[in-house]
Amino acid sequence: MLQDLNKILNWVDQLRELDTESVEPLIHMSEEVNVMREDIVFNSVSHDDALKNAPRKDSDYFRVPKVLE
Repeated sequence: MLQDLNKILNWVDQLRELDTESVEPLIHMSEEVNVMREDIVFNSVSHDDALKNAPRKDSDYFRVPKVLE
């Protein structure tokens, strides 16, 4: 791990030697713009169909292993 850290520090020292005076600071990694879509909520699986696939169920609920004591 110490060798890896030394490699990183040596690399940073090499970067310090570069002339970056005429380079504009990078704000984003790419010039791509997020394309957002409207969030539409809908049920793709009915409650009854989901319960049909459940390995364990109790009337209208999924049964899962106990997590908290």
